Amino acid sequence: MHVGAQAADRDLPAAADRRPRATRSARATRSTHGARPTQAERSARTRDALLESAARGLSRYGYSNLNLERVASEAGYTRGALYHQFKDKEELAVAVIDWVEETWRRDVGELVEREPDPVAALMTMARGHAVLCRRDIARVAMALRLEFSGQDHPVGRHLEQISDGLAERCTRLVKAGRRAGAIPAGPPAKVLALALIGSLEGIVIGLAGHASHDELLAERAVAGVLGLGLG
Repeated sequence: MHVGAQAADRDLPAAADRRPRATRSARATRSTHGARPTQAERSARTRDALLESAARGLSRYGYSNLNLERVASEAGYTRGALYHQFKDKEELAVAVIDWVEETWRRDVGELVEREPDPVAALMTMARGHAVLCRRDIARVAMALRLEFSGQDHPVGRHLEQISDGLAERCTRLVKAGRRAGAIPAGPPAKVLALALIGSLEGIVIGLAGHASHDELLAERAVAGVLGLGLG
């Protein structure tokens, strides 16, 4: 791509999304305070749209088959806008992992932290994760973990760091539940945490498209891994 052409495309909506000037102008004036959005706000809006589109693409097609032009087009922007925000596919994928993690923390993690009881917290995590995974974006970690398994790749390493954080969170909750006598003794807490995460991922993959049952079965899967209610 020529640098000049790339610069000309920065933050421009794709041709299919270009609307009459009056419509664009009216839309541009709408912001949090009713004022014209700043350049920073427009850039943030562009970035979020591209990240969500890329997250869907990574969930469906994986990293190797991710087409950046399609990512930009489905977000409603040009390829130049994408390259203005992200240097290459690797940088985009790393940013998507962080963006999905932030979404998980906001939509699921905050609910978990409000639960003082460790077992209730783990059940809340199971239900929240199942609900979040109804969106394509939430399956990014699962898709990339499979793709980069056994490889030494920057995207895979970054994902591993994020995954280790979730495993540590679950490990702490398992230990707290055992100290309280709510979770029976058994395999090491870290092993149990990994099994819990694996069971959740399997449930949401297997029940894709069955939203009426995923929360209940995710909760039952976690209860089974923890050894709850199993005489």
